[in-house]
Amino acid sequence: MLIALIAFLLLLILQADLVLISFSSLFTATELAILAPEAFLEIFTAEILEFWIAAIYLVTVPVILALIAWKSLRKKATAEQPDELSLGKISLRAFMRHTIALYASAIIFILYSAAFLAPFIAPFSPYDQQDFLVTAYQPPLARLEALVLRQPKNLIIPMQQGGGRTINLANSLISDFQLLKTRNEPNAIRFVNEYRIEGDNVIYRQGIRTKTIALGELAGGGTSNIAIKRTFILGTDQYGRDILSRVIYGSKISLSIGFLVVLISVTLGTVIGVTSGYFGGWIDAIMMRIVDILIAFPALFLILIIIATFGNSIYLIVITLSFTGWMGVARIVRSQVLSLKEQEFILAAKSLGLSSMRIIFRHLAPNTLTPVIIAATLRIGSIILTEAGLSFLGLGVQPPTPSWGNIINEGRDSLLNYWWISTFPGIAILTTVVCFNLVGDGVRDALDPRMRG
Repeated sequence: MLIALIAFLLLLILQADLVLISFSSLFTATELAILAPEAFLEIFTAEILEFWIAAIYLVTVPVILALIAWKSLRKKATAEQPDELSLGKISLRAFMRHTIALYASAIIFILYSAAFLAPFIAPFSPYDQQDFLVTAYQPPLARLEALVLRQPKNLIIPMQQGGGRTINLANSLISDFQLLKTRNEPNAIRFVNEYRIEGDNVIYRQGIRTKTIALGELAGGGTSNIAIKRTFILGTDQYGRDILSRVIYGSKISLSIGFLVVLISVTLGTVIGVTSGYFGGWIDAIMMRIVDILIAFPALFLILIIIATFGNSIYLIVITLSFTGWMGVARIVRSQVLSLKEQEFILAAKSLGLSSMRIIFRHLAPNTLTPVIIAATLRIGSIILTEAGLSFLGLGVQPPTPSWGNIINEGRDSLLNYWWISTFPGIAILTTVVCFNLVGDGVRDALDPRMRG
């Protein structure tokens, strides 16, 4: 926790300018959305939402970590007598004794933090195809020189003409968006293999091409500070895109799809399993026959049919994977409910005249959470593998949007010569799946009284 707190504070200090711009644009956008929703929608882009989420996460997590640490230190300092431990606290203590699961949890926290903080920690945009004659197929830790040009890094968004509060807010938001899109580096850069200054010109080489540019077209206009160096930590692909940036941004897709799919499928399976087990009769018969049919039907084949019929999109992938993965949870929950509904506390609730909905959501559903949580933690890894497989086959997330699966696919034809393109996203998938499985094992051991000892 101490290392995480220091890392977050350090990143907050290093990216203070972008964080401040993100919050400024968030407040401006909120006011503009209230006053003129149409003007806000014309300016808003999903890329800016990523900066807002990253800024909120970067500020919130250190506060939470500091509060947890302060509470823990206060308990030790005051030597408070421990209260009677609840089942949740007993399970948490058992999980904390599971060393491997703790390390796996720390790695998962790092992966999700990297996904949330991608705009602040990724060294490049994952879509930049910059001077690929120089940058293509660069090995890990390659360090290249780049000339800093006077021209802007991105197209300048024109300001709106006129006066009034709405126009001023819109122009302020446009200015903040421009700074965020360029990551507060407004000048374009041009990667070169080598360069030299001759008089008022700079002669540089890109691959086999030799070109000339006037010193006046470079930032500074003099003989100093005309070039910078950029390091590609994990190398580049065939288009000169930074692999590290694409792996970081790809984690957003893979991890978010895994979390959303498991959340939807577990919720759906729990509701159907509780309903089927509690009411029984023809409701149970119909629901279980539907479950039997869907389990017997090949899930991958069904996914391919849906994608081929309705096209590729992230939302369709989430919905498809969600509605093909709830059957196992429904069976587990149903079996739990069948044994629980004959217990004395359920019979007492019925004798008191409690409604079926209250019995289900107040008494039955909470008592079925243990197997559901275990199934959810173990299933996230398989969902990430499924999404990566679909993206590898070209049926999932479509390029240029980075996903671990399609990054591996882009490097499969040159795996022997340029191994780093597919290797690093493959390591990311392996690490994530293994860590989720280890956490699932730790949760199972902690929640099972027989395994707690």
